[in-house]
Amino acid sequence: MAGEYRFSFGPWNIHEGADPFGPAVRDSIEFGKKLKMYKKLGFDGVQFHDDDAVPGMDNLSSEQIVKKAKEVRNMLESEGLIAEFVAPRLWEDARTIDGAYTSNDPASREYAKERSRRMLDIANALGTKLVVLWLAREGTYIREAKDSKVAVERIVEAINDMLSYNPETKIAIEPKPNEPMDQSYIPTTGHAVAISYLSNEPERVGVNIETAHVILAGLDPSDEMGFALAYDKLFTVHLNDQNGLKFDEDKAFGSVDLRRAFNQVRILDKYDYGKGGEFVGLDVKAMRTQKQEVATKHLVNSRTIFLRLVELVRSLDKNKVEKLISERDYEELDMLIINHLMGK
Repeated sequence: MAGEYRFSFGPWNIHEGADPFGPAVRDSIEFGKKLKMYKKLGFDGVQFHDDDAVPGMDNLSSEQIVKKAKEVRNMLESEGLIAEFVAPRLWEDARTIDGAYTSNDPASREYAKERSRRMLDIANALGTKLVVLWLAREGTYIREAKDSKVAVERIVEAINDMLSYNPETKIAIEPKPNEPMDQSYIPTTGHAVAISYLSNEPERVGVNIETAHVILAGLDPSDEMGFALAYDKLFTVHLNDQNGLKFDEDKAFGSVDLRRAFNQVRILDKYDYGKGGEFVGLDVKAMRTQKQEVATKHLVNSRTIFLRLVELVRSLDKNKVEKLISERDYEELDMLIINHLMGK
């Protein structure tokens, strides 16, 4: 089973446990040491922000950025790992307080576009063609602050700039309805797919669906995955779990709603997700209460739950399912699924 899916996570998923209400509770782990953990935990791919690979990149020349990224690629290869994607971290610089691509300040918008080009240089040096675009601050705190039509046009302009800069790049937009902004411009999978068709090359623009972000939008993750699959635009996933409509919790996959997780695995497995090289990506945080020596269990647990759910998906009696559907006996179908999840 494990050989049929490849798994990835980002180095930020092994973290110190700080949150908005408290300081770090675990020691920092050096990047190189984190890389040595991947294979032991059962992972083959590394997710990157641009400055995960090249810290302090805004103070480096283009040549220095590429040189440092190539050094990171050598580190990956020495551990038997590959880079899954690179994402531009556009939400922490003082110039992007009011958004990056949608900022009201032209100089800030140009910084965001230039930073994105350098991110593409890093992706190329790391050997990946996939970019994930989380539009973190592309939104508003009050409606009157920005023109939403202009904002969408500016996002498309930035995407086209990236597509033109590297003709091999594929861009996966990661929708989220809120946090850090009150209202985001691209909150759902449907919005991301629609944006792709405004771009110059729609076939190169798709979606990264994150479980928690879909739940925050009040939608079902498996339905959003099915929507993206229907358009052939599910470029990658970020699996986790979420308790309700609040902040982004990034809990271990399946830890809140096992049936919801089952249906995500079911849609992915049914339509051969991964056969095109796609990773099963995780974006999960360890509980703040975890001690240093056991602060990677959230990663192992998420991967284990996914693979056990694959077994459950494939062992479900499909003939019974089809019979109950044809008879429109959805109550019995409901119980069939529940019993299956309970091992009966």
